[in-house]
Amino acid sequence: MGSQEPVHYKVAEAARLAGVSASTLRLWETQGLVVPGRSETGHRQYSADDVARLKRIAWYRTERGLNPAAIREALEAEEPANDTPSSEGEAHQGVGRKLRSLRHAAGKTLDQVAGDIGVATSVLSTFERTSQGVTFRVLHDLADYYGTTVSKLSGEEEQENRSVVRAGEWKFWPETSPGVTIQVLADGRNMMDCHRFVLAPGASSDGAYKHEGEEFVHVLSGRIEMVLDGHEFHDLGPGDSLYFESCRRHAWRNRHDGETVLIWINTPPTF
Repeated sequence: MGSQEPVHYKVAEAARLAGVSASTLRLWETQGLVVPGRSETGHRQYSADDVARLKRIAWYRTERGLNPAAIREALEAEEPANDTPSSEGEAHQGVGRKLRSLRHAAGKTLDQVAGDIGVATSVLSTFERTSQGVTFRVLHDLADYYGTTVSKLSGEEEQENRSVVRAGEWKFWPETSPGVTIQVLADGRNMMDCHRFVLAPGASSDGAYKHEGEEFVHVLSGRIEMVLDGHEFHDLGPGDSLYFESCRRHAWRNRHDGETVLIWINTPPTF
């Protein structure tokens, strides 16, 4: 006997179950209170857990009179504090949960961190719950804000060292930024971050960032534009390489109409 398929509700159905209007659900989504899934055709669909969350939001709003920021904090307090993913399939959610744990340890509110980083509170709230929806630069800035690195947040140092990594057997960073896939070419605690970047058309860092160390980028296919210090532009194609100090502010974008694949090495592992 096969496993039962999870139930999904359309906007109107979820709104009726929560006792609110469909437009209210869309408003709560923009406020980062709930993030529905999407069907293959792009339509919103709510799980049973989403509907339960909607009912809690409605209760906090009507019975307690809380504003969106207070509702977010109240919902966070209800969620378990365990930040360890229970399975590999849930690993992508770990980055957001780790950042939320770091924020709590620092005694910061969502509004404070969002203001310091320069993102909307709803974006940060959504990311902490789903590990989705922030750009590459914002992810770096959040890690730097808490005195850690993206590599550590992604669990790269927790993996056992492998001296040989066969083609197609790469571990993956959680896909937190749209269009950016990062494959780990060397596991464990190393003096170098060695990655294979696969960038969808138009994927970018969405701004410049910097950190300690030195970097080497080699283009396997496609094209990428690298910008150093805001004025030094490099258009790199297949076979081209670039070496630079990581303390220089660097930004990048896939200018190719297809995927761009890079080898990207950073030492020491400070990203």
